[in-house]
Amino acid sequence: MANNKKDFNKGLKDLSESDLKARIQEDSLRLKKLEFAHAISPLENPMSIRGLRQDIARIKTELQKRALA
Repeated sequence: MANNKKDFNKGLKDLSESDLKARIQEDSLRLKKLEFAHAISPLENPMSIRGLRQDIARIKTELQKRALA
């Protein structure tokens, strides 16, 4: 899993700021749908919600780094 996180972070550095913002919106919508589906009937892998939340946080962190630089 740690290797997957490194690959994810490397991929973020290649994206533009507008791409990152679009990705946040896209992932947030997907997160809402997952949480809604999980509320109706439990997901087979509820850890996917946690992973998606962490991915959104990583994207926001990258945006913040760029804003401070």
